[in-house]
Amino acid sequence: MDLSTLGTLSTLGTLSTLGTLGTLGTEARNERTAELDRMPIPELLSVMNSEDQTVALTVRDALPDIAAAVEAITESLRQGGRLIYLGAGTSGRIGLLDAVECPPTFGTSPDQVIGLLSGGPGAFVTAVEGAEDDPGSAVDDLDAISVNSRDAVVGLAASGRTPYVVGGLKHAAARGAVTVSIACNRDAVVSRYADFPIEVPTGPEVLTGSTRLKGGTAEKMVCNMLSTASMVQIGKVYGNLMVDVRATNDKLVNRTRRMVAEATGADADAVTEALRAADGHAKTAIVMLLASCTAEEAARRLDDAHGDTRTAIGLG
Repeated sequence: MDLSTLGTLSTLGTLSTLGTLGTLGTEARNERTAELDRMPIPELLSVMNSEDQTVALTVRDALPDIAAAVEAITESLRQGGRLIYLGAGTSGRIGLLDAVECPPTFGTSPDQVIGLLSGGPGAFVTAVEGAEDDPGSAVDDLDAISVNSRDAVVGLAASGRTPYVVGGLKHAAARGAVTVSIACNRDAVVSRYADFPIEVPTGPEVLTGSTRLKGGTAEKMVCNMLSTASMVQIGKVYGNLMVDVRATNDKLVNRTRRMVAEATGADADAVTEALRAADGHAKTAIVMLLASCTAEEAARRLDDAHGDTRTAIGLG
């Protein structure tokens, strides 16, 4: 990759290469909220709620593109690759949030789903807004985790033109990774650098330009779909139960017990004994009870089935 070319992107904020910010739908003024500062609180909240309801419909229109991205991400994960979110500001925080929720929810290792945020981890709680203008830092961040051809990199940019994300997607592609983009405007610049572009044009915000609102909601919904659907595909779910959950607190211990009981129909004593033998792992306990086998046998079956519970139960 020609890093000198990437470096020039940091100066392109007002150039046509990245589009004119003022022409973007997410930057337009919303006619319904032109008098926002004069609205009574109930009216203000009502209009916000009405605008939020449009987001799900916009995401629905993008479902075919989201499905294609899920298939590609699933294949990356099956090959031992990683799901890597990349973004700046609110968009980056949403990706990071989705990443950190995967280990407790799906039992993934901390390095299987990763969130990269411009400005570093500290930017999650303290904004480092200028960091998004440096595409070279995305190259450094991806190189720091050795991005490679088995990975899937998802670049999030509500505007669709963030230099950090553009630079990251270009570099990930040069390393052979699958690339996905999420933008909240049509004909987004980031779409040009993604194998699987996803565009959810959310339109003018209630508060002009504040894409932490509808834009952020849309991005969160898409990330929910990408990670959850991918994890379902690689066997992290049985029925609609999160059978790889890590029972790290009382609430999750209780949920695990209920989950095993619901999946198997076993009584409380049998569930408790199975979970004890399975070291608290719901998936292993379910296979034990439904396949009438030991914890060691259940673990072997799951390993042979690449973690898929239904397959493991049916293995002789």
